[in-house]
Formats: sequence, C-alpha cells, structure tokens
Amino acid sequence: MIPVQGVSGQCVLVLGMGRSGLVAAQALAAGGADVRCWDDSAPGRDRAEAEGLVCIDPLKGGLDGVTLVITSPGIPHHFPKPHPVLAAALAAGIPIDNDIGLFFRSFATRDWADFDTPPRVVAVTGSNGKSTTSALIHHLLEHAGINSQLAGNIGRGVLDLDPAIDGDVVVLELSSYQTELARYMTPDIAVFTNLSPDHLDRHAGYGGYFAAKRRLFSEGGPDRAIIGVDEVEGQVLAGQLADSLVDDRVIRVSVAAKPAATGWWVTAKKGFLAETRKGRQVASIDLRDVAGLPGAHNHQNACAAYAVLRSLHVAPRVIEEGLRSFGGLPHRSQRVREVGGVIFVNDSKATNVDSAAKALGAFKNIRWICGGLQKEGGLDGLGAGLGNVRKAYVIGREAEDFARQLTVDAAICTTMAHAVAQAAAEAEPGDVVLLAPAAASFDQYNSFEARGDDFVGLVEALTGSD
Repeated sequence: MIPVQGVSGQCVLVLGMGRSGLVAAQALAAGGADVRCWDDSAPGRDRAEAEGLVCIDPLKGGLDGVTLVITSPGIPHHFPKPHPVLAAALAAGIPIDNDIGLFFRSFATRDWADFDTPPRVVAVTGSNGKSTTSALIHHLLEHAGINSQLAGNIGRGVLDLDPAIDGDVVVLELSSYQTELARYMTPDIAVFTNLSPDHLDRHAGYGGYFAAKRRLFSEGGPDRAIIGVDEVEGQVLAGQLADSLVDDRVIRVSVAAKPAATGWWVTAKKGFLAETRKGRQVASIDLRDVAGLPGAHNHQNACAAYAVLRSLHVAPRVIEEGLRSFGGLPHRSQRVREVGGVIFVNDSKATNVDSAAKALGAFKNIRWICGGLQKEGGLDGLGAGLGNVRKAYVIGREAEDFARQLTVDAAICTTMAHAVAQAAAEAEPGDVVLLAPAAASFDQYNSFEARGDDFVGLVEALTGSD
C-alpha cells in the first residue's frame, strides 16, 4: 500500500466504498488522516465498517470539519448533475479529489534519492484499447526484465500498489472518469489511444469527453506523449503538445496514415509495424501471425505499447519477442476454442459501436452475437465491418429494436444461450462466432465480464472436438 502524503491530522471524507474507495480510505489512514467514509448503499457501508472504518452520513453533519473529499470514479461531481454530497462539498468550498490524484501526490518518496534509476509512471487513456494496451505494456516490460506494476482500471487499485523499487515502472489504465477530476497527474509517459463517442451524458457531450481525456496531457505535462492520430482529436492533441515538426517528445501512432517526413512515428499497415524517425524507417515487425493481437485495432494497441518501450530504450528485437508471447486479455478478442473448424471469440468488452466495428474488421465469415443496452448514437458507425458478417444473432431486452437497425440477416435470440446454440448450429468450417455486443450489458448482466463469462461457459459446453 502507498500511504497518502500531506494529509496527517486532516479530516478527510471518502465517498463510495467500492474497491478504489476502500483502498483510498485505508491509504489515507496510513498517512495519518482522520478518515470518514460513506456509501449510499448499506452493503457498501457494511464493507467499510468490516474493515474498521467509520461511516458518517455527510448530509447529517458528516461534512463538519472535513478539509478534503475523495470520491469514487463512478460518482458524478458535475454532469449530468453532482451527487448531493459532492454538491454540498462544492458549496462549502471543500476540495474534491480521487484516488488517482492521491497516488500522484504520494508515489514519490525521499527513498528515491538512493535509486540508480528513478521509478516511472506510464498512464494510458482513450476510448478503446486502453486495457489491452496497458496490459501489453506491462507484459513487454516484464519480458524485458523491467520490474512493472499494473493498476487503475485494470489490475490493482492505484493506492494498493507496492512502494516503488529502483527502476520500477507503474502502468496505469485511466478512464475519463478518473482523469476529469484528479488534482495531481504527473506521468512520465502518457498514451492516448483513440476517441469515439462514449459516456457523453457524464461529460455533457463529445467536447467534454475529449477535455476529460486531454487533462492527462495538459495537466500532467508528461516527458513523452504517445498519441493515436487516426481521429482529428488525436491530431489536435499532438499538434498542441509538439513544439516543432521534429519534436520527438511526441510519438504519433497510426494504422491509417502514412508517416510524415518529420517527427517520430509508429505505424501499422497490412499487418506490419514500422518505426519511423525523420522519414527513415528504423525498425519493422510482422504482426500478422501474433495470435494475441488480431486485427487492425490490436495492431494500433501494439504500436502504442511499442512506442512506450522504445521511449524506455528497449530494443525492437526484445519488444518483438514480447509481442509474440502476449496471450491477450479475457473479453477482448479472446479466442475461446475451435469446434469443428469454427472459431469462437469473446469480445464482450466491445461495449460501443466503434469497438464492435473494429472487432468485426478483424475477422471474416462472422456469425455475430450482438445486442444489449444501446448507447447514444445508434448503430450507424458499424461501417465496413458489417461486410464480414454472415448473420447476426441479437440478444438483450431491446433485441427487436437492435435487429431493425442492422443491414445484415439477423435472428432475434434475446438470450445468450439461444444465440450461442443457433450460431453454433448454423456455423460452417471457416466461420467465426464472435461476441462483440456494440452495447452495454446492464439489461441482462452486472458487467461485460459476466456477459463474456456466460458466453465462454456456453461455448465450452458445446459438444464436438477442438
């Protein structure tokens, strides 16, 4: 655990007793703070009290004497409207922060003066691919013999990390909910994967969503910024961060553009990753047979991870070895099994249209399991990937409405069990049965992980030889 610095003797309220809230409360207490806790749900308060923490209702005197409020990422502090406790804190002028801000103010210690190599922090944000990119960076670092810890939205809570050792690298996956509020962000390397519409109600539109992501760079001032430039937002961000055409503090990543004759680029075209500096290619890796990274969207993730490792002076040959040993993440283009020549792939993390479109572009002859709680904007962004779909099998409470928006043959299945059974029965050798819902899971499941686990269980129960 990382004790929070600069809070000794202060009265701090922690709102939300999920994973990050519990660890934040304990880390604050370890730093000498007088900690009060609150959760709107009784089970949340029970969890806190079971850990020896004190719960006091902030709206019934619990804010008296409080000098800092720490809130969990899922609790809105501004849009669509502030949580009542945070509204009261704002009205009283009490600063609000989150565990990410606490981490960045507390990670560095005096012990670092004795290290040969100062610990570093790599922070990854974006709409799609940030989990895979973060896990891949962590894997590549370990393969290269560099001690690494993985935290944030993936792995451990940030304050639950071990204190840094000599040469340590911490890899953080950060969502817009985390970057929009953190009062302190000082990553050594920051990564922006891409941007597509998501969480727009929380950020009052697309501009607010981009602004929340941009804070990691504008507030954080990283030594090196690795920016996906296949969308205009990434191009704008890279242009704002670079001082000149040859500023190598910015590495541009693309799977669509040709590298310019100036600057530092890492690109992937037709399955080949290339590193280019000042118009000259200095390294190349064939990604086409890297099983853990199928499709152009995963090649973009590979480019971003490669750029991070090169920024840390790891040789291309070592990076290539690490890419080939990466097994991928559950629920993200996860190959479950092959039955009778039919491959079953779990991409339950494809919870929006953009990520589903990228999954559809990664395979041919797709039997597509889709549907769930639709997000704003409809299904118009699925684009060319629909050309790879032989048939869709639609699940969810809104299955009929979802199916009506599709331009491919679709069966209304409603349940995952029905969809898997029908897709498996109709699939032919060479087909891919792909779960890429293009929707949230909350109409039928507690999380995208639960949805993916259901798919995996049903696939593993199918009869037939692998």
